[in-house]
Amino acid sequence: MNKAGRRWRWASLLAGRIAGSSASRALIPWFIRHYGVDVSDAERPPGEYRSLQEFFGRALRPGARPINTAAGAIVSPVDGIVGAAGTIEQGRLLQAKGRSYTVAELIVDPAAAAALEGGVYCTLYLAPANYHRVHAPLAGRVEREQYIPGAFWPVNQRAVERIPRLFAINERRVVSIGGVVVVLVGACLVGSIRMNHAPPYAVERGQELGRFAFGSTVILFAPRDLGLRLVVAQGDVVRVGCLLAQPR
Repeated sequence: MNKAGRRWRWASLLAGRIAGSSASRALIPWFIRHYGVDVSDAERPPGEYRSLQEFFGRALRPGARPINTAAGAIVSPVDGIVGAAGTIEQGRLLQAKGRSYTVAELIVDPAAAAALEGGVYCTLYLAPANYHRVHAPLAGRVEREQYIPGAFWPVNQRAVERIPRLFAINERRVVSIGGVVVVLVGACLVGSIRMNHAPPYAVERGQELGRFAFGSTVILFAPRDLGLRLVVAQGDVVRVGCLLAQPR
């Protein structure tokens, strides 16, 4: 890791410690105003959270995110914006205009990457104002969860356009549900990626898998043999449970 990367790592660790302290609850009103956070769908009022980090990882009130029930569909695992979406061709994914990276280097599993060739992918960016828990995009069995250590570079638009292979060098967790792969990518100020259970275990569509300690990115892959077509495109705003892809 280079000098700049080490600085981001230490900044992330320090920010995580501050945000987790009880004193940080005083920052919650500022955070809401600064980032324009919609608290209407939060499980609790802002004043009931014990720290900024607890508020950031807040749960939703029941029914706040209806889950699409269409047969064979894949739904969004997060609230966010579509940064890129398309078909996996020659093992490569679009990061930003003029920049790409490979599935194999992202998930560190050449065989699993080869099985995704010709399938669809969708990159979802979570801004600080977003709800930051991650949910299952389909019902099935969580067969694998792999932690891959890495850097803590920012994942905002400027960084995505400037840092080569950004998602493949940051810290991440790879979760496999059937043939579908969900990659949670850490970023600067992300103290940790917290998963709810250790595999194997069964999940329902829309069930919570884990959460980020701060804003980041989720990349979802579905293999070609599922016969899916994307119904979202770059720039679309999505919420947990909304339709991402459906059978052709």
